[in-house]
Amino acid sequence: MTIGTVLAALQQDFPDVTISKIRFLEAEGLVTPARTESGYRTYAAQELDRLRYILTAQRDHFWPLKVIAAALDAMDRGLTPERTDSGMLRPSVPTPVADPDVPSAAALTAVGSLRLTRAELATSSGLDADTIDALENFGLLHPDGTGHFGDAALTVAHTAAELAAYGLEPRHLRPFRTAAEREIGLVQQVVTPHQSASAKASRGGAKTDPTGDVLRLCIALHTALVRDGLQRG
Repeated sequence: MTIGTVLAALQQDFPDVTISKIRFLEAEGLVTPARTESGYRTYAAQELDRLRYILTAQRDHFWPLKVIAAALDAMDRGLTPERTDSGMLRPSVPTPVADPDVPSAAALTAVGSLRLTRAELATSSGLDADTIDALENFGLLHPDGTGHFGDAALTVAHTAAELAAYGLEPRHLRPFRTAAEREIGLVQQVVTPHQSASAKASRGGAKTDPTGDVLRLCIALHTALVRDGLQRG
């Protein structure tokens, strides 16, 4: 939009606004229209929304430009507009959105009934016998006492097969096993006192085990740290 188009749109609700006013707000850094090669200002829809926000804050709530600038900066940084008692939107820190890919506490602690032979695991994942052996040698697969593999082993084998397409071999995956063992050890250290207290408090009733919930929180933290590391590049 040209500045004239913006002015016409604003004057429906703010009849006193002028082109000089819009340019003043630009000079104050509150709006930043793009420029054509010829130097003409062009305004996107979001700039029009910002102007409406600024003019409403000034006219209806008497906010000084410093307060308006701080509010706009906060919203530009991802804070969520929240309507106040006066009806004006002020930015507030958003509630973190739960990662839908983080398993629930119940899923993490559920005991599966699947029992696969070594041959069935290899066939399902597409891995050869040597790779299955390597995954076991590096501590990524653990058969039970009868030599069978469970639900988790099936996921490990399929994931290892997919990672192999990127050149990752079983020996490269050992750090994940080490990290998981450290995480499990930390969780067990944390929850053991709670398990004892829960057992005493719930004699005769249902016991509550915080292991799954603590594991879920640890995985959520791990995922957030990985995401943060990738974003920081």
